[in-house]
Amino acid sequence: MANPLAQAEFVLSANALAQLPKDGAAEVAFAGRSNAGKSTALNALCQHGGLARTSKTPGRTQHLVYFRVGEGRYLVDLPGYGYAKVPIAVRDHWQAFIARYFQVREPLAGLVLVMDIRHPLREYDQLMLDVAFKRHLPVHCLLTKADKLGRGEQTRTLMQVKKELAGRASAQLFSGSAKIGLDEARAVVLGWLQAGPHLKAESHG
Repeated sequence: MANPLAQAEFVLSANALAQLPKDGAAEVAFAGRSNAGKSTALNALCQHGGLARTSKTPGRTQHLVYFRVGEGRYLVDLPGYGYAKVPIAVRDHWQAFIARYFQVREPLAGLVLVMDIRHPLREYDQLMLDVAFKRHLPVHCLLTKADKLGRGEQTRTLMQVKKELAGRASAQLFSGSAKIGLDEARAVVLGWLQAGPHLKAESHG
């Protein structure tokens, strides 16, 4: 079966809301701590090894990066968070920018939250969940690098994360390199893109 996400192509990178696409097309955002495997997950879902730039240097992605998936749909790679060596002024700008993005971005249809299965639901992950929940935005959590754990520990961690999420978000095991959970994650993303924005963003008139 063909993978519609394989059509993904880079469109733009932005560090201000005014630079974002204005065509109203549905978009799904990907967020996660630096080095949680967000870029690797995007590349695996889109079957494109060089689509989202991976880096050994945490905090390197400093913009919202947009990828077009066919007509009228986008994937958005958000800046990685939680890396202490990023300059405070830069980090503060990111946080304000991302918070505003979630508040007012009407085309946003869902959030994929990428977390290392060995370190799930850290402080910044919880903050990201809170921002999404305030917007009533659907959230799907990818527990990445699942192949680093044995089967039993994978299952226990997934169950614990689901318990903590308490039905507010869905979660699954994932590994781009070991090809764990790719079809499940693609189905969620494509479902959101096809359904379009979940709810209107806040109105600031």
